[in-house]
Amino acid sequence: MSNLIILIPVALLMGGLGLAAFLWSLKSGQYEDLDGAAWRALDDGDDKPVT
Repeated sequence: MSNLIILIPVALLMGGLGLAAFLWSLKSGQYEDLDGAAWRALDDGDDKPVT
């Protein structure tokens, strides 16, 4: 039972840190272009015309 005195605040602290990191990522624009990364992964970079 005495373990709960330590584990509950630690769990709340870790949850708060996770929430803060998620809110920071929203504010910094990490989720603005979700399709761009998928298309960049498929792009081979050969955009130059053959001459």
